[in-house]
Amino acid sequence: MAIQRMDNVGIVVEDMDAAIAFFVELGMELEGRVEVEGLFADQCTGLDGVRCDIAMVRTPDGHSRLELAKYRSPAVISAGPRNRPHNILGTHRVMFAVDDIEDTVARLRPHGAELVGEIARFEDSYLLCYLRGPEGIIVGLAEQLR
Repeated sequence: MAIQRMDNVGIVVEDMDAAIAFFVELGMELEGRVEVEGLFADQCTGLDGVRCDIAMVRTPDGHSRLELAKYRSPAVISAGPRNRPHNILGTHRVMFAVDDIEDTVARLRPHGAELVGEIARFEDSYLLCYLRGPEGIIVGLAEQLR
């Protein structure tokens, strides 16, 4: 049996409101918020005493989602500095297609976004950049050139 679809990508955050504001400004839509706790949460995560706030944001086409999670317990564990380089092992980045890359970067700056490098042109196909969003998450932006 094959998979049906990719349902979401999960990201653990400390400041839920800031993370939601960032991704809503990017153009995602808040689908809902809920608190999760209980035996099923402990069993699924392999942790004890899970109390976690969850917010689901989706792309406007409804096909992609990010699950933002803020753990109340157990306490979050830092994975190291938030300005880690792009070539570190593990989760790499989340990439979004945008209409206007420069406008998108400008709108995200008040939400703490910082370019990792600069906006670059790939042949006559794309403008691309990576920026660091909430919690140090690397977010890729791609504007297709016509």
